[in-house]
Amino acid sequence: MSPHVGILLVSGLIFGPYGAIGSVMANLLCDLIRGYKPSLVISSEIVSFGISYLAYKIWYGSYNSKTKTSRPKLNNTSNVLLFFGIILTCGILYSVTHGKLFFLLYPKLRLIIPTIEIRYFLNFINSSFIFGIIGIWISNKFNFTHTPKISNKEYNKLYEILGFLLIISLLITLIIDYTLNLNEFIVAAELIIICLILFIYLSKPIKCNIIEKNYKSISEDIMTIFLIATLVIIIFGIILSSDNILIGLMDDLLPIDKSEVVISMMIFMDILLLIFLIPSIAVLKYIERKVIEPILSFAKIEEFIHENEKIESEKLVDIYSKYISEKTEIGTLSNSYIQLINFNNNYIENIREIEGEKERIKTELEIATRIQAENLPTEPINNENYMVNGYSKPAKEVGGDFFDYYELDENRLAIIIGDASGKGVPAAILAMITQVMIKQLIQHDQDPSRILYLLNNQLSERNSEAMFMTLWLGIYNKTTKELIFSNGGHNPPLIKENDNFEYLNMDTGIVLGIMEDYEYKTEEIILSSELVIYTDGITDANNCQKEMYGEQRLLNFFNDFNNENDPIEPLLNDINNFTGDEDQFDDMTLLYLKVKDD
Repeated sequence: MSPHVGILLVSGLIFGPYGAIGSVMANLLCDLIRGYKPSLVISSEIVSFGISYLAYKIWYGSYNSKTKTSRPKLNNTSNVLLFFGIILTCGILYSVTHGKLFFLLYPKLRLIIPTIEIRYFLNFINSSFIFGIIGIWISNKFNFTHTPKISNKEYNKLYEILGFLLIISLLITLIIDYTLNLNEFIVAAELIIICLILFIYLSKPIKCNIIEKNYKSISEDIMTIFLIATLVIIIFGIILSSDNILIGLMDDLLPIDKSEVVISMMIFMDILLLIFLIPSIAVLKYIERKVIEPILSFAKIEEFIHENEKIESEKLVDIYSKYISEKTEIGTLSNSYIQLINFNNNYIENIREIEGEKERIKTELEIATRIQAENLPTEPINNENYMVNGYSKPAKEVGGDFFDYYELDENRLAIIIGDASGKGVPAAILAMITQVMIKQLIQHDQDPSRILYLLNNQLSERNSEAMFMTLWLGIYNKTTKELIFSNGGHNPPLIKENDNFEYLNMDTGIVLGIMEDYEYKTEEIILSSELVIYTDGITDANNCQKEMYGEQRLLNFFNDFNNENDPIEPLLNDINNFTGDEDQFDDMTLLYLKVKDD
């Protein structure tokens, strides 16, 4: 047994010309130590280099149906069959060429040349298979495979002819060897022709694209189990073929030479291996074709998936459609994938329509926000008698709060604040309608209770949504400093008297829009200092502990605020400090009136 010959194939396959040179140098030392003639050793290593390098060339070769490959991997049946083919081709070459060398350099052994060739062949293929599986696994595990670069040399069809001639020459040589009486000239000619074709073929340029996959496939796991089982069978066969006791027993039973017993046992074990391999490869090929390939096809969807984009269904449907007709789980999966693609594309299309509609609504809301803001006073009224100002911030794009102030004549000032039920667009519409209606009504009647009465009746008509409005309306006379007002369910204002703010005691009234013909009450006071009117969004502002700003905190702020300036911005800062980053869900509106001293 010479198991080291298996290193020739695996080193050439994994490391290319560098591995071939290294293994040949190692074999050279082994053969010299074993006492072979230098002429045989040198010629053997030249041939061995060609055979070792041939394995590398075959693996990375490009053929009609093969335009890309990977580094040596036994991860599918195609690669395993290619690996077996390389072992078989190189094994035949190795045994035939070395048989010729022994014929020429050891004439005394000519009678047993066929036996030598068979032993070399069995030795080569078994040891190559074992070392090949182990070597390829280790090289992939630690990633030290030598991969070639694509050659710039032009590819010629001549190399395909040479490959064919190499196989034909081997077959013709075997036929001649077993049908004719050989002499030195025939053997030398055979050897020269084979080696010449081999080394010319080795100059073939590598044009096959080398691809790397970053994932481990299912077929690779299946193939690993299969190869381990095969490896165990081969090792078991080699152990049996090397057992002296078993060889002795077989020698006693069979009428053949002891050396032939070893060969017979090795051939028998290889036949058993073939009996295992052929159906196993066929089953694995069927699994690949019926299961693995469809799954790999389904995995192609990954490169078509992009966030928030439709899947390019045309190419994928072409891939999946060939599996739809299968009455298996693969057919069901294929149909499900096609439906999923269609559903996804419809969903994306709907999302785009929704996004377009959303953008349209957003644009319209922005316009509505500007319209609503423009309907509110933008500048304070500040004269020698009084200063009035306001602030409103909707919780959404538009809100249901509003404030208004304007001079009715040279003596009187109208001040209004309202809060519509609900939020957003419906509340904003109600607020704007109310604001416009007040401006129309106040032109004909300056009685606050009468205005609220008429307004309430109009809002109550056809109010199918049961929306309502709280409203406080006052008219201030700068000459008499008299403030007449009426309340429709709104929060009581803050009024400053005797240098202190307090809540104005007044009739509550009811909200507008719920009950017709309600008689509101007009009240009057003398306003000599300051008035603050607000909506409940101010007092209901809450912080992260869900505490409300509240009426008492609002009252304390104004009593503590000792400043002649407008208090609106300082109040808003105080509310912001209280609420922090907590989102607010109600509109905030404030109206401030300050009467100046004569």
